[in-house]
Amino acid sequence: MKRVLVLTGGGDCPGLNAVIRAIVHRASQEKDWEVIGSIQAFDGVLKEPTEIMVLDEKAVQDIHALGGTIIGTTNKGGPFAWPIKNKDGSWGEVDRSDEMIRKLQYMGIDAVISIGGDGSQRISQALFEKGMNVIGVPKTIDNDLSSTDFTFGYQTAVQIATEAVDKLKTTAMSHNRVLVLEVMGRYAGWIALCAAIAGGADVCLIPEIPYDIDKVMEKIESRYHKDKGYALIVVAEGAKNINGELVTKKSDEVGYENLRLGGVASRLVADLKEAGCPYDMRETILGHLQRGGSPIAYDRILATQFGVKAMELVLEEDFGKMVAYRHPDIIAVPFTEAIAKYNFVEKDSALVQTGRGVGICFGD
Repeated sequence: MKRVLVLTGGGDCPGLNAVIRAIVHRASQEKDWEVIGSIQAFDGVLKEPTEIMVLDEKAVQDIHALGGTIIGTTNKGGPFAWPIKNKDGSWGEVDRSDEMIRKLQYMGIDAVISIGGDGSQRISQALFEKGMNVIGVPKTIDNDLSSTDFTFGYQTAVQIATEAVDKLKTTAMSHNRVLVLEVMGRYAGWIALCAAIAGGADVCLIPEIPYDIDKVMEKIESRYHKDKGYALIVVAEGAKNINGELVTKKSDEVGYENLRLGGVASRLVADLKEAGCPYDMRETILGHLQRGGSPIAYDRILATQFGVKAMELVLEEDFGKMVAYRHPDIIAVPFTEAIAKYNFVEKDSALVQTGRGVGICFGD
């Protein structure tokens, strides 16, 4: 019996369970393959005792409609940076990748399918270079992997953000307010851009286009007449002003190395007040609502396509690659290509031009 280990790493994302289910169902058509799930990414293998579970058709029944992941996930640590506590009480890290590879060999694991974003696929490439048979599946609500047209979970996040814009519009109209919605995306503005267009926002601030507060003020003023009117602003968590300032803070969570983004909506409101904006303003931070809940149909389908393709690459022994969507096909690209370039919104892209065409201000 051959074994494939499946894991989900990084932040959770609508559609993870659909990928897991697809892998299991595709593997079940082969008589000599067993699917094992590692709990909380590679941590399940590295922990003592090992935390793994058998993934058969019963275990994945109907999970494609569920949010989250039945095998858990983590964005801390990993095989190359396992957190350890030093004698002085401080935290450090050690490389346990060789130990983990030996353990996987002892467990009879023939291949690994790693479902995760940019950071997870960098780990996949490093493990592949060490001789591990690994396939990647791209996962992120941020849509920031350039080698695939879309990542699953992104469209669900956009839908949730758009619904938030729709709801904020009615209260903005009722109170003649300026309402600011902060959405996720890290250093890419895809969620903010699409939610702003779909929801009919007046201003959209994204990381790729630094904003001038005076330009934002001009747009807000154009939406009011004798104090009557309202304005909707969608701002990406990674948006920055013309001085290049990001709103971040360093996490105190053990093993979490990324800067924590968030709070730009509050700073924007403060800056608008300082610039003399006379209107009533409120901010809403959508936060982890964008990551949770059931995936929409589009993401369930894309995730299922990715899962089937990943298992087929295992069967073909075509390792060192990540599955990707290039309309209309599901393909495989080398990890080196998958992680080579961050998927930023281009300033002159069709979507940005569409936004400008319907009167959205980008603060420039």
